[in-house]
Amino acid sequence: MHIVLIGLRGSGKSSVGASLASLMGRPWFDLDELTPSLMGCRDVRHAWETRGEPDFRACEARALSLALARPQPAVLSLGGGTPTAPGAADLLRDSSRIGAAWVVYLRLLPAALRARLAGADLSNRPSLTGASTLGEIDAIWSQRDPLYTPLADLIIEPASHESPDDVAHRISRAFPATPTTPTSHTSPG
Repeated sequence: MHIVLIGLRGSGKSSVGASLASLMGRPWFDLDELTPSLMGCRDVRHAWETRGEPDFRACEARALSLALARPQPAVLSLGGGTPTAPGAADLLRDSSRIGAAWVVYLRLLPAALRARLAGADLSNRPSLTGASTLGEIDAIWSQRDPLYTPLADLIIEPASHESPDDVAHRISRAFPATPTTPTSHTSPG
């Protein structure tokens, strides 16, 4: 069963995903790298600028489908908006339902996301609303949290003092021992 990390930009999907893959001895795929590569672009911003959001989202859904079709269980770090791509939420829901994927939502509130992104290099992240990356967090969070929450088999709310390794260990401990579909949501603990 694949472990799929979802969350808004800045939630730690890439750093936690790399740590979790290492911890669990699995390959790791980052859709923020895979999607632009499939499009022949150097990064997400370049893909958005040259091909536009609709093409990017369509390719993002294709990248997700390709990653989930891999027979070897992997850790997948999705792009912040991947679940909003056409068909992606259904694909995640269906993959979880049949036990092919276990979806983990790294859920941070807007203030925590702003704190994480305040000192980060945001040059390769396109604006989603026309506002600055930090200025659009509240709007994006209020749109996506209602979609991401029900998609998740596990919800992790990382504390500000937790490292990516700490969060990876929490996910690893919660991972079902047998490939069944979890039905309950878990918060910090």
